[in-house]
Amino acid sequence: MLRIAVPNKGSLAEPSAEMLREAGYATRRDARQLTLTDDENDVEFFYLRPRDIAVYVGSGTLDVGITGRDLLLDSGAPAREVLELGYAPSTFRYASRPGVVGGLAEIDGRRVATSYPGLVSAHLRDAGVTAEVVRLDGAVETAVQLGVADVIADVVETGSTLRAAGLEVFGDPILQSQAVLVCRAAVEPPAGTDVLVRRLQGVLVARQYVMVDYDVPVELVERACEITPGLESPTVSSLQNKEWAAVRSMVPRSRTNQVMDELYALGARAILVTTIHACRI
Repeated sequence: MLRIAVPNKGSLAEPSAEMLREAGYATRRDARQLTLTDDENDVEFFYLRPRDIAVYVGSGTLDVGITGRDLLLDSGAPAREVLELGYAPSTFRYASRPGVVGGLAEIDGRRVATSYPGLVSAHLRDAGVTAEVVRLDGAVETAVQLGVADVIADVVETGSTLRAAGLEVFGDPILQSQAVLVCRAAVEPPAGTDVLVRRLQGVLVARQYVMVDYDVPVELVERACEITPGLESPTVSSLQNKEWAAVRSMVPRSRTNQVMDELYALGARAILVTTIHACRI
């Protein structure tokens, strides 16, 4: 039975549960439930703090887990990414008071406050910068004002929170993070992991594409297929009216309306779009 670690709370929890549901797995109904056995799929779920998941997986206590790339790297656990899951994106940046620090090299000899000491320490070490890393749990943007640090390293979305604290970002991003599936490093993934990965990949593709069906005059089929090439090739079927053909193809969700407009302008009719709930590519 495959043992899977799932985020118990925070921004990763609900998207992870939703993705697993879409992949055909059972999910808990009570947020207080810490374990769940899905006999039909031969897996057991363990609901843990996202920050602890990489540690459990890296030690071999659990087989695979869903966590953030930032939490994986910050943990220092012997675990590795298996699959990017495409949600919970975040960007880590350095910030300080305007004009105090202008680049990564200028952090040398200063104090850096962060909630991710492992991640930041590794980044500074790789850059050859020596600095004192001050660990704080949340609200690190006040560290400079309170005299605890000269620089902070934190998640930056719009930057409005930092500006309100009199700070501005500098240098390149430390890390672009998102939710990832992880397994133990330096060992082969356990049995059942390949099925989990295929199912999750199917959800990712299903979220990125829609299915488009339309009728088009036979003489325009080739031009229509150029608009909707699909993944391998569109499905083209004959109709009772031999002058028309039916075409079915997968189209990127983000281009749905543009594709419909192009098909209609070409001469296609009865253009229908349906959601893909699951797939295997």
